[in-house]
Amino acid sequence: MRQPVRPKGWVAWGLIAVATLYLVLMVALPLANVFYQAFREGWSAYVQGLTTPEALHAIGLTLLVVGIAVPLNTVFGLVAAWVLARYPLPGKGLVLTLLDAPLAISPVIVGLMFILLYSPTVGIFRHWVEALKLSIVFAPPGLVLTTMFVTLPFVVREVLPVLESTGREEEEAAQTLGAHGWQIFWRVTLPQIRWALLYGVILTTARALGEYGAAAVISGKVINLTNTLTLHIERVYMEYQTVAAFAGASLLTVIALVTVAGQALVGQTDRR
Repeated sequence: MRQPVRPKGWVAWGLIAVATLYLVLMVALPLANVFYQAFREGWSAYVQGLTTPEALHAIGLTLLVVGIAVPLNTVFGLVAAWVLARYPLPGKGLVLTLLDAPLAISPVIVGLMFILLYSPTVGIFRHWVEALKLSIVFAPPGLVLTTMFVTLPFVVREVLPVLESTGREEEEAAQTLGAHGWQIFWRVTLPQIRWALLYGVILTTARALGEYGAAAVISGKVINLTNTLTLHIERVYMEYQTVAAFAGASLLTVIALVTVAGQALVGQTDRR
């Protein structure tokens, strides 16, 4: 086993000190300040900030949106990765570019795009929306659609390289032995991609929980109707309810830290 290289000289230690100071200033102190502001008036004030009707509705709506968007994008990501890895499709590069588009487009533009598609007044599909009596803009379905858009690439981008690297030999061998499609997937393919899939789901969930820009545009920020947790945090902070705002922020921060720990654990397990 190779021995770790230890830093030598004042230059190396100086660079380490600068990097550490940068991380402290840019990451550690802001995170610590979130929890300080959330608990500065005590536990009761913290709990009160998270248990108001508006906060509970925002938390519930956020979990609902995540609970719909993440499974749908997980299924889509698996199917898309499978097709792209196993079949020589024409225009594969274009498909991969389109899959990366949600990462490049501003979330605010995403919200505006869906308004221009599904608004009952100016939307391209307004006649269908009216005929089917759908409520998409300024309603929870709009939040689900925009969240699905911004989280679209994560699962497919994590699973696709693993499928390409493993090849089809084991799947073809299982098929030769008489295994059917689902048997091949559950017993051969899924064990190969399980850590990449879990990693993609973690990233998708984290991105969905923290979405703000697209949600702010498509939701209309209607209290007790379309206010997600991020929008609720902004509203109460603008109303000078600092503890309530940072209480909500601390909840998202805990989820983010758990996500980072989960990513590290999945990555370490996958390497083993």
